[in-house]
Amino acid sequence: MPSLLIHTLLLCYSSLSRCSESKEYTLDVFAPHEVKFHSLDYRNVLHWKQHANSTNDQQYFVQWKVYGEKQWTNAKECHGISRLLCDLSKETSDPREWYYARVHAAHSGTQSPWVLSARFNPKWETSVSPPTMKLHVTEKGIVVRLKPPRSPHRRPNGSWISVSRLQRMSFTIHLMQSDVEEETFEMEGCAKQLLISDLSPGTTYCLTAESRLHLLDRRSTRSPRACITTL
Repeated sequence: MPSLLIHTLLLCYSSLSRCSESKEYTLDVFAPHEVKFHSLDYRNVLHWKQHANSTNDQQYFVQWKVYGEKQWTNAKECHGISRLLCDLSKETSDPREWYYARVHAAHSGTQSPWVLSARFNPKWETSVSPPTMKLHVTEKGIVVRLKPPRSPHRRPNGSWISVSRLQRMSFTIHLMQSDVEEETFEMEGCAKQLLISDLSPGTTYCLTAESRLHLLDRRSTRSPRACITTL
């Protein structure tokens, strides 16, 4: 009789163990993966990938917190969403702080485990866009006006804050004639314009510009080519 009882208990334990493993597998099978921040011009967007076994009606929930804090905060704009990204620019706007984010999936009343991002700091990890360039020709040469890329943040009066206000940056201007690069010019991010003089009259020059963040020496792609003919 005792051996029968032990055998019965072992069968029950084995059954419960299989059920537990099956439930855990079911939860993990639709959990998001590759949860990571992508930042451009301080627009900090959390991205993740959908599991291959996920369903189209699956929903995602995002939370974030400052590094060192215990409490997680719900991302209000990313509660029960179907898209695979969440803009956390407002929540992660302090360049002095490090942040974490996490996301889980829900389907038919079942939730996957939370999946955590790597630690993120916008100042150290953001990339930068090329500046907006405008050209004007005078008798002295070509006047180049550059406008730094803007961040998603605003001042109290509603005006946009440029990336150059958030960290030190500069620009490199490339001067070309007949598709041959002739000269490059450096311009500080706080400068308004640059005069390129000593050019051949009646000649068409083309210019591109790129931004540079001095922290970690990050550079943007080049801006679209703009051409102008000297007087």
